[in-house]
Parts: sequence; structure tokens; C-alpha cells
Amino acid sequence: MLDIKYIRENKEAVIKGCQKKQVKIDIDRLFELDEKRRELMTSLDSFSAEKNKAGKEIVDAGEEKEKQKIIAAMKEVDEKSDKLQQEFKIIDQEFSSLLFKVPNMPLDEVPEGKDDKENISIREVGKKPNFDFEPKDYLTIAENLDMIDVKRAAKVSGARFGYLKGDIALLEFALINFIFNTLTKEGFVPVVPPVMIKKENMKDMGYFEREDSDEVYQLEKDGLVLVGTSEQSIGPMHRDEIFEEKDLPKRYAAFSTCFRREAGSYGKDTKGILRVHQFDKVEMFSFCNPASSKEEHQLILAMEEKLMQELEIPYQVLQICTGDLGAPAAVKYDVEAWLPTANCYRETHSTSNCTDFQARSLNMRYRNKETGKLEFIHTLNGTAFAIGRIIIAIIENYQQKDGSIKVPKALQKYLNKEVIGK
Repeated sequence: MLDIKYIRENKEAVIKGCQKKQVKIDIDRLFELDEKRRELMTSLDSFSAEKNKAGKEIVDAGEEKEKQKIIAAMKEVDEKSDKLQQEFKIIDQEFSSLLFKVPNMPLDEVPEGKDDKENISIREVGKKPNFDFEPKDYLTIAENLDMIDVKRAAKVSGARFGYLKGDIALLEFALINFIFNTLTKEGFVPVVPPVMIKKENMKDMGYFEREDSDEVYQLEKDGLVLVGTSEQSIGPMHRDEIFEEKDLPKRYAAFSTCFRREAGSYGKDTKGILRVHQFDKVEMFSFCNPASSKEEHQLILAMEEKLMQELEIPYQVLQICTGDLGAPAAVKYDVEAWLPTANCYRETHSTSNCTDFQARSLNMRYRNKETGKLEFIHTLNGTAFAIGRIIIAIIENYQQKDGSIKVPKALQKYLNKEVIGK
């Protein structure tokens, strides 16, 4: 969340930032609640002081009559305090709910735009395949090889699920080994995190108070939610902790199964495994010094591109405009892989700098070695691979005329073969 003090001091900038992100927030109502909340807190503090003073007076009072007089006065203060407490609870609840709906402010370098149609392609990398035959889509190829089965998955789980089988299943683990061997060299610590987290942690990561809460699978009985990306369980890992500056950046590479309802996407990519309710993913996450977060963001983007270049999959990099930024992100890039049969790029990666937006809610700070003061860290995330989508890109770009699939050179040592389907 944003600091209410920052919002007070930068009202016009916050209003403009919300407008750029296409987020409607009643800032005047937020200020009204903030002022009332502070007034109530002052009154409650005053009542508390009165009670403390009365407590001392009871101890010092000599006569019982005098003590009873003080006790009666304390009861009156208690009644007034209880009423204010109830009023404060109602005001504070509305205030907190509204404050959490204020998104992170986009950085100045983020291009303005209303939606994803106004994202900017900043580079295209790699040579697109030139087939001497009519290429098939990934699902046709995989079903012919009996290595992706969505029909039986539909019987078991419903739409938007799939079985990975045989060498395609082994390809997933080859990708995971490849990722970890690459990222550990850059100081990323491998992690397998929980996939169920407390609701408050999802909220403090910048979700759950907005429309994206419809995407989340909830376990109401247990007060838990299923993560849609492992950043949601890695971010709160260090909540209420203080880092020493020398220990930053702290980088993780987290593998997890992820879950999304895909609300609002009905009719889109319903066939196959491109847009599913359950998928596996490796996510990079960094806790870093605010002074170096822009450089850290470029490093994460560079790692995403390195992984794609090692696989020799053509891709493009998009700079995301203000209207397509998620609530926690201050700046974001997407990487999209080329899919020959769709004749277009499709998103496979994203990376966001969330500045101190998440750290403030999670109370994660570092000790500035020069001033000795505690300051909020910056958090960044980036996709290493969304496994299913990369498998799709590999199948489509490496397909052969006989229906087999060449294995990218970078993965051959992990899969112990050069071709799938022969």
C-alpha cells in the first residue's frame, strides 16, 4: 500500500497516477476518513490518559468516598471510550479498505496508455522458423504423440486442465533443471514454497482488495488461498524482518504449481494448455536496496531474455503502459514468445518493479548503513518460465515434418535425447 502521508502530501500526483492506471478512487473520501480517524485516535488517547491519571488518583486517595467518586468518573470515561472505539472500528475499516485500493504509482518512464493495445514493443530477438511444410499447432502435434491429454483431464477435472505425459512430462523437469542451473549462477536461491497462504498475505502483496480477487481460489474454512504465482508466497516470506544493507539484494527462484480461475476469459484459449486453471512456474523474486532497484529490474529482464536465447525461441519485449500495469507494479515488461501457427507473439514472461508498495504493507525494511535508519526495501518479481507456455513454444518452433519435436540444444543434456516422438 502507499503511505497515507505520501498521499496527503502528493494528492494531485496520486490522483493523476490513479487516472493513468485506469483506477477510480475517491481520494477526497479517503482524506475525510483519514481526518476523522485521526480525530478519534486523539480522543481515544485522551481518554486513555484520563484513565491512567484516575488510576493513580485512586491509589493516592485516602477516603473510600473519594475512591468511589473517581471510579464512577472512570466508568463514564469507559462508556465514552467504548462508543468511540466502535466508531473508530467502523471508520478504520472503511479507511483501510479504501487505502488498499490505491495502486502503486507508475514511474515516470512508463508510457501512458489505456490498455494492453498501447503497450510498446521495444525489441524483437531471434530468427522465426521457416518451415518447408505446413506447420501444425502444438496441441495437434502433442495429441498425435499421446503426450498432452486434455480430453481425459476434462473428464476428471473439467475444462482448462491437461495431462502432460511421456517425454513432454520429462521436458518440464528438463526445463526446471535448466532454469535452476542458470539462475543459481546469478545468486538466486532455489525455493519450493507453500502454494497455500493466509488471506492477509495475499492482501498485503497488493491483491484481494481489487477486481483481481476473482482470479483467486479460496479455502474459506481454513482462511487460506491458493497462489496464482509463487511471488505471492515468496514476498511475505520476510514480513516484519529487517535486512542488513550488506545482505541485499536477496534473490530467490521459486518453483510452484499455481492456480487461477481465469475469470473473465471464457471463450478465450479454451482449447489446450495455454490458459489453464493449474500450471507450474518458476518465478524470480528479489528483495533489494531502493537505490539499485532499477538496475535489479534490468537484471531480471536480462535473465528472462537469456533463458529464451538459450532455448533459441524468437521473442519480443514489451514495455507495459500505465493502463495495463497491475496494482502493485510501478513499471513492468513482458516477454512474448513467437507461436508460428498463431502467427503472433504470446506472453510467456513478465517482470515488475513494485518499489516499496508491498514492503510497506509487509513491514520489510533494511538498515541504511550510512544513516543507521530503517527504510523500506523494494521488491521485484519476474517469470523464469511459465512451464506450460514454454512447452507450447518449444513444440511449435521445433516441430518437424514427420510430427516429431527437436529438443533445444540447451535441454538435450537434461532430457538425454535430441528428438521427441521418434
